[in-house]
Amino acid sequence: MQLNPQTISEQQLTSTTLPTQTIILDVGGMKCAGCVMAVERQLNQQPGVIAVRVNLATEVATVECEPGTVDPQKLADILTETGFNSQLRYGSAANQKLTFKERHRQEMRDQIGRVVICGVLIFLSGIGHFHQMGWGPIPVVSNIWFHWGLATLALMFPGRSLIVDGVRSLARNAPNMNTLVGLGTISAYTASLVALLFPRLGWQCFFDEPVMLLGFILLGKTLEQQARFRAAQAFESLWALQPTTAQVILSTQLQETTQENSAIAWSSPTVEVPAEQVLVGDLVKVFPGDKIPVDGRVIMGSSTVDESMLTGESFPVTKQPDLMVCAGTLNQSGALIIATTRTGEETTVSQIISLVETAQTRKAPIQFLADKVAGYFTYLVMGLAALTLIFWYTIGTYIWPEVMTSGGVNLAVDAPLLLSLKLAIAVLVIACPCALGLATPTAILVGSAIGAERGLLIKGGDILERVHQLDTVVFDKTGTLTTASPQVTTCVSLSHGFSDDRILQLAAAVEQGTHHPIATAICRAVEGRNLPTIDAEGFVTQTGLGAAAMVDGERIWVGSAEGLIRCGVTLGESVLSIIPPGQTVVYVTVAEELVGVIGICDRLKSDAKMTVERLQQMGLNVVLLTGDRFSVAEAIASELELSPESVRAEVRPEDKAKAIASYQQQGHRVAMVGDGINDAPALAQADVAIALGSGTDVAIETADIVLIGDALMDVVESIRLSQQTFNKIRQNLFWAFAYNTIGLPMAAGVLLPGFGIVLSPAVAAAFMAFSSVSVVTNSLLLRRQFH
Repeated sequence: MQLNPQTISEQQLTSTTLPTQTIILDVGGMKCAGCVMAVERQLNQQPGVIAVRVNLATEVATVECEPGTVDPQKLADILTETGFNSQLRYGSAANQKLTFKERHRQEMRDQIGRVVICGVLIFLSGIGHFHQMGWGPIPVVSNIWFHWGLATLALMFPGRSLIVDGVRSLARNAPNMNTLVGLGTISAYTASLVALLFPRLGWQCFFDEPVMLLGFILLGKTLEQQARFRAAQAFESLWALQPTTAQVILSTQLQETTQENSAIAWSSPTVEVPAEQVLVGDLVKVFPGDKIPVDGRVIMGSSTVDESMLTGESFPVTKQPDLMVCAGTLNQSGALIIATTRTGEETTVSQIISLVETAQTRKAPIQFLADKVAGYFTYLVMGLAALTLIFWYTIGTYIWPEVMTSGGVNLAVDAPLLLSLKLAIAVLVIACPCALGLATPTAILVGSAIGAERGLLIKGGDILERVHQLDTVVFDKTGTLTTASPQVTTCVSLSHGFSDDRILQLAAAVEQGTHHPIATAICRAVEGRNLPTIDAEGFVTQTGLGAAAMVDGERIWVGSAEGLIRCGVTLGESVLSIIPPGQTVVYVTVAEELVGVIGICDRLKSDAKMTVERLQQMGLNVVLLTGDRFSVAEAIASELELSPESVRAEVRPEDKAKAIASYQQQGHRVAMVGDGINDAPALAQADVAIALGSGTDVAIETADIVLIGDALMDVVESIRLSQQTFNKIRQNLFWAFAYNTIGLPMAAGVLLPGFGIVLSPAVAAAFMAFSSVSVVTNSLLLRRQFH
């Protein structure tokens, strides 16, 4: 499998027609989808900002703005003042990796502390419940003043930051999950304090409820954070691929491989420097077992290199002088001396990381509904809690008086206000905007990281949704389904004045001015026959038709049958039958007289047939699209076992996009797989564009999915990964909406009159914590499907 580092590292991460400036901010303090909406709203209000993408799972905001119109530090300051502690992403990839790890370690330390506190709070408050259930008095712990003190300490210390953040968010008109939890805990604590200070009211104290509520909330946040870090581990592993140091050779003028230079190079001293400080042109020595620190060209030595971190291909690749290597790949068997071509953020692996990170902020369209709901969700919940309180206090307990002696007996004794208050608190704490906010980003985080590990770069959540809707996959032929290494199989002279070799020489003279695989095949055939090359001038190329040049004062034209006809040359049946079916025919004219024909055959890639079969098994219609002759296309289709209806041949490059559009007009959702410049319009037209990593920069820039390797089976894997990731998004969103749709009415007491079922605030808090954790855990299950 060949890898083209230059292609990947030069690709653009955006395809806007106007230049834009991209600012990346690390944003802290986001708790739920409501926070995401608040951050996006703040940033979008700033002059010069074009687009904002905020990722809750990775806590990153990507801002696109007009160049020179926005002060990046000002954006970070605005968010910090709003309550979201933010900073610009500075430094090298290594520093970013270090920051990521330090944040992880700090979170782990905080999590350990939270787990201990949660355990103590839940245990001590649980004893109060056991006492109420008739377990008998327990010294000290059974005293109501002990529970008052426990609740007070819980709110003042572990719950303080949560409550303060909730109040500040409400004051900023951007309430979040902490706002709901804070209102619930303060309400429960206040009601219990009133019952303690004014016993004549006959209210029951329930100090253990806010304590357990905080315990479950903090425990849920701990589990959720741990699950989120597990989801980010695969992405962190991409950072780990980047080498930190390089052995730079001090000697210069060794770019050529000669016996003298080789001896000097291997014996020259080296200095160890940070990989990011290596300059283009520096010579780097890499020993067996070391990671290659830069993108570069091997000038001395030979070895096998493990490129699985880029391509997903487990077999090592042999590297010899003049072959390219990529940073982060592992040198295995021999020492290499490499001339640096790209360093730092320009290397292939850095560009891949940047692309993956950008993809993780692009939302699936289905997420916009969740975000829109989440933006008003907390207001809705607070309104529902208020209605619950008013309804049960003024109407509910009078319509169904039995609730005071059934489901509510342990909760409120004979106090309608207390029962109503507990139900309202349960409504506040059971609501889970976190699940809505984490549904998409965690799935994309896991899916995109899995893809990057396997050499499949999916450029965002919006791509996942379009892939899920596909029903047709269109393949370009040359270089995509075939090896792009065609060989001349036949050369026939049609004029007594020209030998077969002369025909080849003339064709090669013209084709040396082009870069088409057919031109390469003709030039290779001349070299194979040890024929001298002929000089030409005045090259003219007509895409899809042919090429012409002047040789020894005569105009030589080489091209297809259509181009020949346009030149006014008529083809007879005898000429058409010279080349066997299934081969590409190239015609050669001298002074507009047909003098020879050349037959060229391109072989299918070894995994082409299996790829087509797997796609068909997935229910997708596979189409072959080529500019080649029908006979050639039909021969390829026959090998692939495609029906004649699935073949579109003799399609010129500018008409390939029209062919894609015709399928779309019939209601099909189309993916286009290609690798060449002439495929770019069709790739742009398709619903999903898939480009091979060995293809041209234009094709890769246009593509929605980039397959770094050349394996066609990666097309199947990329579609399968996209579909499975999108399925996880839909499952997460379904669970998040279903949970809130069912949980909120239950907490409001819908089941209390008929069934005596009521959720205490502590139980509601446990359910809320479970909701967030379940969404993230479900995203993590995606990794199991791709082991």
